[in-house]
Amino acid sequence: MASIKLVYIGGGSSRGAGTMASFLERGEHFRGSEVVLVDLDPQRLEIVRRMSQRIADNKGLDIAITATTDRRAGLRDADAVLTSFRPGNFEARALDERIPLKHGVIGQETQGPGGFFMALRSLNQFTGIVDDIKAVAPKAVIFNYTNPVNIVSQAVSRFTDVPIYSMCEGLMYFPNTTLRAARLDPARARITMAGVNHNGWSFEHLYDGADIMPLLDRAWEERRNDPSMDILERRMLELAVTMRSVPADYFQYYYYGPEILRELQGARLTRSETIMQALPDYWQHYTEQSFADVPDLDPNRSRGGIHELELALDVMDAYYNDTPQRLPVNLPNTGGILPGFDDDVVVEVWCQVDGSGVHPEPQKPLPHTVRGITQQLAEYQYLAAEAAWIGTRRDAIAALAANPLVPGLRVAEELFDEMAAAHAAYLPERLLR
Repeated sequence: MASIKLVYIGGGSSRGAGTMASFLERGEHFRGSEVVLVDLDPQRLEIVRRMSQRIADNKGLDIAITATTDRRAGLRDADAVLTSFRPGNFEARALDERIPLKHGVIGQETQGPGGFFMALRSLNQFTGIVDDIKAVAPKAVIFNYTNPVNIVSQAVSRFTDVPIYSMCEGLMYFPNTTLRAARLDPARARITMAGVNHNGWSFEHLYDGADIMPLLDRAWEERRNDPSMDILERRMLELAVTMRSVPADYFQYYYYGPEILRELQGARLTRSETIMQALPDYWQHYTEQSFADVPDLDPNRSRGGIHELELALDVMDAYYNDTPQRLPVNLPNTGGILPGFDDDVVVEVWCQVDGSGVHPEPQKPLPHTVRGITQQLAEYQYLAAEAAWIGTRRDAIAALAANPLVPGLRVAEELFDEMAAAHAAYLPERLLR
């Protein structure tokens, strides 16, 4: 089994405890490894480190776990760099969700102007991370979970030579929304999706080996007036039936925008504000477990559950231990893997991962009904990455105006200036001039 040095940037985040629990669950696969937790908050880092060490000790694992706030020192001689952090914390996300609503635009973590500004903040940190890796860990590979994962990977893969793979479970779980709405068994379905992160569609959709669409048509006719159906499931079933392709959940923002905007404007709290109310109890629980003889995370008192970032760890396991797995990964569309998208655009596709690398499976073109909007989002992704890495205020406004959720140049300008002022502490000066 692989003995590696893994550096976890964001190890003191609210997902850190669950991520380390997940890593240590498969700790026998990484005997003799070293894990370095890196974050800005030394108190929270120590909580996660102490809890992780107790788990490792209880399992009898030969894994060294340390923590530091000195990123470059922590990265020295790293093999794998796991990145999952949120510049500005949930307070910044709350601004991403609140400010657009004032302008009549959906505010969301990874979509629209909210996702754009998260990308600007995240990539402002990634420039330093890449510099550190080049200086002290030239053989390291980045396994990224920092959102928006597609824009982060787009920038790092286009503007640097540091290898990066970004992960998200979306392609694994998005089909289940439509299947639940149709009351179909996911175990009998094979739905293969592709696109850009959070915005994929199916080009293959089978149920017991046959086209699933007649079953979805029948379910829609039977349930379209069923008041008990969950609103997201209703939207995804209707969208699949209309577009003849199973969608990612996030397409609700593009096809049901006006009603979702009203829902968000009428809500007492944004998603981030709801999470912030729960954070003190999460950290109380993590602190308690860090002193427990046998730590046992409660999924109801843990951010995202007791095991986090499992897909990234699956990719690392397959890569370093040469144990082939079929997994979804974000990576450049080299050689036109996904037809209809430029070679240097990062796409999200199913891949075979093993000791020789990450190998995309052959892809079919997306249906024409959904290809255009996905291509538009890919172009926005490309522009957003460029603005974040090397651009100016003008480049950023052009990228924001290219996003389908932003209704015009004037709104893009007004949104950018207000949000840039709110996030100025986390942005490079070139975007503020």
